[in-house]
Amino acid sequence: MRILRADEYRSMPWKNGGGVTTEIAVSPAGAGLDDFDWRVSMARVELSGPFSQFAGIDRTLAVLEGEGIVLEIAGYPPTSINRATALFSFPADVQTSATLIGGPITDLNVMTRRSRVTHSVERLVISTPVEIRTGAGTTLILCLDGDVIVPAAEPVRLGPFDTLLSGSERTSLLVQPAHEATLFVIRIGDISGND
Repeated sequence: MRILRADEYRSMPWKNGGGVTTEIAVSPAGAGLDDFDWRVSMARVELSGPFSQFAGIDRTLAVLEGEGIVLEIAGYPPTSINRATALFSFPADVQTSATLIGGPITDLNVMTRRSRVTHSVERLVISTPVEIRTGAGTTLILCLDGDVIVPAAEPVRLGPFDTLLSGSERTSLLVQPAHEATLFVIRIGDISGND
């Protein structure tokens, strides 16, 4: 297990130059915006406009802060996304634009190269301990708000926007919130279906 602290994340311009993205984790390590297998990031969206396109990439988006956005994706009906709606998955290599509903937002982006890996993203709001199973691939647990403790040889505390990254071992993690907390559980596996 590795703990990724919010103040250590790397910030960089969007691929289309329209804003700033904060990279939480990427594989392989050090990969750029055109050659990653998977990437987890957050972006601050200040203005309505086009999304960056990523060839061969599948993407899941969740709103973390703000009122929400309406996505217009070529071939799809307009979709409204806010902090309460289901996470939304779509191909990142089709023309996509967003309209802000009520001002700037921060969103979570999980992207995987569809020829190599798959992903799933789950949002959990917890107020009592919960067991989270990790798979054969990579599992990331992002703490959006609140504080949680993950018991280990030395217990680990995750604060807002901290992430726990678990490698390729199958295990169960008992996550204990101090009060109510919101987590995003991201599972990444290879295209054979192993996760």
